[in-house]
Amino acid sequence: MIRTGTPADIESVREIAHISWNDTYEGIIPSPIQQKFLEQSYSTPMLEMRMERTLLLLAEQDGQAIGFANFTKVDEDGDAELIAMYMKPEHQRSGYGKKLLVDGLSRLKGGLQLFVYVESENRKGRNFYEANGFELLEEFEELFEGHPLQTAKYVYHLANAAG
Repeated sequence: MIRTGTPADIESVREIAHISWNDTYEGIIPSPIQQKFLEQSYSTPMLEMRMERTLLLLAEQDGQAIGFANFTKVDEDGDAELIAMYMKPEHQRSGYGKKLLVDGLSRLKGGLQLFVYVESENRKGRNFYEANGFELLEEFEELFEGHPLQTAKYVYHLANAAG
């Protein structure tokens, strides 16, 4: 089941983020940098603010939160961003990521483009986005909490979702 996240889901969202980040970025982003980012981005005040200002969707199986996706709202240019999409490792490739994406796309009314930024070495993430119709626009180096990373920028044309 996919549903909109509520403040009661904050602990579950935080747990999913920590588990999936540690699984995905082990060997790519040093652990202390991961922890600093997670503590800041998934603090209770930050998650409360995200729930007020953005679309946070939760995937549940048998009443347990197993993943989430976080989308910005469509801006005046028709652009939105998929800020985060994480699944617990044991639920990856279960179809819930696609369900989260499809549900989120259906809520981006009036939008033209959805952007997502993926760490270039995150092959699981890149394969998912490419398999679901995202196009690679560019790759660039950026500093993430002071650590250099290669980032891949993708776009999904929302007109594709209308059909």
